[in-house]
Amino acid sequence: MTTESGKERQVRERPIRKGLVVVNTGNGKGKTTAALGVLFRAWGRNMNVEVFQFIKHTGSRFGESRAADKLGIAWSAMGDGFTWRSKDMDATEALAVQQWENCRKAILSGDQDMVILDEFTYPLHYGWIPVVDVIEVLKQKPHMLHVIITGRYAPDELIEFADLVTEMREIKHPYNEQGIKAQPGLEF
Repeated sequence: MTTESGKERQVRERPIRKGLVVVNTGNGKGKTTAALGVLFRAWGRNMNVEVFQFIKHTGSRFGESRAADKLGIAWSAMGDGFTWRSKDMDATEALAVQQWENCRKAILSGDQDMVILDEFTYPLHYGWIPVVDVIEVLKQKPHMLHVIITGRYAPDELIEFADLVTEMREIKHPYNEQGIKAQPGLEF
């Protein structure tokens, strides 16, 4: 016969409900895909969801944004594509800062149940948006709002603050193994 500890009994009796800050990071594929899986689950439960993409071209129309349109999910991409190809890094940075302002407003508005900040770790990693400012906004978010942040190089301060952090680790990728480029429907 096993006995239940006080902590186990307390967790069973008083479940804690709160909106979580989730970070999907690492070098492996699947960070955005995992976030969108959760978004789809939330949307299926009639939750208000919104996606903000960083880095990707403003107004880009990849498979996931097309699906979002069909489902009536608010979606905004703002950027000029791959940052390492930018001809004007000041303009690239300004787009990220503007998109963060859009996110900040959405997070604090209380209108959403879930907000995804896709590829958001890059502007943090590059120092375009201060991590301390982001954490301050996340501290002020509505109690039940879930915020999911994706991208490589998540800053340590964000990882420490988040409730749930998953690191995607690449084990094998078809581009590296066979030179196969990104596939429509699977990667974009």
